[in-house]
Amino acid sequence: MCMATKTDAYQCTECGWTSVRWVGRCGECQTWGSVAERGAPKLQTVSSSVPAQAAVPIGEVDLETAKRKLTGIGELDRVLGGGLVPGAVVLLAGEPGVGKSTLLLEVAAKWAGGDNKTLYVSGEESAAQVRLRAERTHALADQLYLAAETDLGTVLGHIEQTAPSLLVVDSVQTIGTAEAEGSVGGVSQVREVTGALVRVAKRRGMAVVIVGHVTKDGQVAGPRFLEHLVDVVLSFEGDRHSGFRMVRAVKNRFGPSDEVGCFEMGEHGIVEVPDPSGLFTSRNDDPAPGTCVTVTREGSRCMLAEVQSLVASVAGDTPPRRVTHGVDGSRVAMIVAVMQRRAHFTLSRSDIYVSTVGGAKIMDPGADLALAIAIASAGLDEGCHRKVVAFGEIGLAGDLRRVPGLEQRVGEAARMGFDLALVPTGNRDPNNKLPRMHGLKVVEVSTVAEALGVLGLRHSRDLHTSAS
Repeated sequence: MCMATKTDAYQCTECGWTSVRWVGRCGECQTWGSVAERGAPKLQTVSSSVPAQAAVPIGEVDLETAKRKLTGIGELDRVLGGGLVPGAVVLLAGEPGVGKSTLLLEVAAKWAGGDNKTLYVSGEESAAQVRLRAERTHALADQLYLAAETDLGTVLGHIEQTAPSLLVVDSVQTIGTAEAEGSVGGVSQVREVTGALVRVAKRRGMAVVIVGHVTKDGQVAGPRFLEHLVDVVLSFEGDRHSGFRMVRAVKNRFGPSDEVGCFEMGEHGIVEVPDPSGLFTSRNDDPAPGTCVTVTREGSRCMLAEVQSLVASVAGDTPPRRVTHGVDGSRVAMIVAVMQRRAHFTLSRSDIYVSTVGGAKIMDPGADLALAIAIASAGLDEGCHRKVVAFGEIGLAGDLRRVPGLEQRVGEAARMGFDLALVPTGNRDPNNKLPRMHGLKVVEVSTVAEALGVLGLRHSRDLHTSAS
């Protein structure tokens, strides 16, 4: 006889973690509301059944049923890998007010404009409110159907009546069903609703786009199982105080998972930004002290980004401050430490502020060298006096490490009018001995101290003395 012991009386439905007593949050995966009481173990025998369709060799599978269809928005198609795959389920997550509904209403209108039936289900707004937004953004189409519903059964009924090729659900946290326990938006409800939508999408060959909310730390809200259940996970990022928006692929079963699409939010809706490099650089031909431009790589796309720094002396015994915006604070702290130890810059008694231009968020380690140059330039109060671009990852020994996509980065910098690029040693093609690439002079440097020396930013005195 098998009996459940007291030690495994409660178990997390997400990861299997067990607990002696009930808790509101799993101690392993940190999911809320997933810990439930375990029942007595059951032994079941599953009988085999005759498959409805026999298995076929992989070479004989018909690819036409999975042929991509363009959404009509080039930047979104780039992120999806070339368009929507029939039967695919896409989860678009983002903060409130970032523009998820506006973007998807535009997608639905363009999809319906190609004589494809589209069903837009809103659980947060009435059909009239959605129509008002569609009027403002010119997202009207004859084949676009609206439904304001919060019941899963009713949504499935609309699907049977309309027979759309694209379904948009805004949002999954507002749809509920009596077949699942818990309140609408809870773990059980979200799991059941998403599972039903996935099943109907695969059965009908209908593309589905689901809107999801995010937590305070920017993660997709709801159970982690939700991300595993869908085919594509997209993150919609942007500062509500800035018009720039970015769609990033987090997971993609049908294409690359590192592509980004760029958009700009305006009064008449959201528009594509095919060439975003100019948004993140200032238009000053004579760079001010404390600025440097780098080229970041997002998937197959290279974008220019400008970093700015301000170094100020600390008054009295006040602890120095390290303030960052748009870059990783811990990364900046590491670069400052390397500059002090390996390049003889004394920054321990200086406030350091680092920011990006245009609200860009830089996560590429290849921007390390540009950050070091901006900080050194700000501390010395000296500009580079040249149209220079720099990229390279800084190691703890002060060495510069290779970065991927050198040719693309240099080509983008040359296209934007720069004339000098600082790159890590060994990053170039060994067969290319020319000092120029794409018409741009390339200088290889092996350490951060050497890079600063090339730009005339050598310094061994206490920076806060000169800053004062």
